[in-house]
Amino acid sequence: MYAYGPVPSRRLGRSLGVSPIPPKTCSYNCIYCQLGQTGRVQVRRESFYPKEDILSDIGKAVKVINSANIDYITFVGDGEPTLCKDLGWLIGKCKQQWQIPVAVITNGSLLFMKDVRQDLESSDVVLPTLDAGSEDVFRTLNRPHGSIGFEEMLQGQVDFRKEYSGKIWLEVMLVKDVNDSDKSLMEINDAIKQVKPDRIYISVPIRPPAKPGVRPPEPGRIIRAHEIFGTILDLTDYESGEFGFDNYPDARTAITEICSRHPLREEQARDIELRFSESGNIDSMLSDGSLVRVEYQNMPYLLPAKFIGILSK
Repeated sequence: MYAYGPVPSRRLGRSLGVSPIPPKTCSYNCIYCQLGQTGRVQVRRESFYPKEDILSDIGKAVKVINSANIDYITFVGDGEPTLCKDLGWLIGKCKQQWQIPVAVITNGSLLFMKDVRQDLESSDVVLPTLDAGSEDVFRTLNRPHGSIGFEEMLQGQVDFRKEYSGKIWLEVMLVKDVNDSDKSLMEINDAIKQVKPDRIYISVPIRPPAKPGVRPPEPGRIIRAHEIFGTILDLTDYESGEFGFDNYPDARTAITEICSRHPLREEQARDIELRFSESGNIDSMLSDGSLVRVEYQNMPYLLPAKFIGILSK
């Protein structure tokens, strides 16, 4: 089975996942990968499965689920989906057959290849990864195939931005003591400025990683990253202003989901309570340990406890 879901996604809503590659076939062997070590580290593109079978499986899923209940058809997989050399054909067929936007979640490592960039042209959203701003951090964190250099990878993302008319939503995974120093964050920010994405997401490892000892940054480092990147993430269009709440049943859910992606100043969280005409949620969440208050530059922020708790494991 190549198609699965739809699964709920903070970025893509109800996402019908499609995996066109064998498990753990990737151009990276990232130390934080929740899927473990990469079994096949490669840059050679292949037709791993019959493309007609993949398309047929997508069609069956769309028919069963109903296209009205799918926000995106998302090519992803347990590795790097652009290693599938039929990806462009599959995206094109999906666009022809169903009125559903197509997204591709990629590590961005192969965008230096012209055929990869061309394959992604007709997609609506591409979500690449950019975790490093230098060769040494790139090698330490992403552990790429030996033929991929940092500058080559970055230039591929820059070239793709110039050619691609769709949306680019960039993701940065931060790891404690690897890429969370001010120096590393500023180098990443310089790289981000070259790519010019439409959105930036900051993530941290919260599941068991490929390499033991990998941990998320301290809360203050996460906030500092948002400060340096000027990130306007996921559920809010502006740092100051109102958040969108249409998808949340209550204040507790809204606060949890938003601060999982974007640290909330406590005053912002209190405003959310008022928007839902509710009170007591924040105090209750601080009391039961699901939220943690962090002081940063004399300003109280709220972060999910999962960012803190894993540090002691």
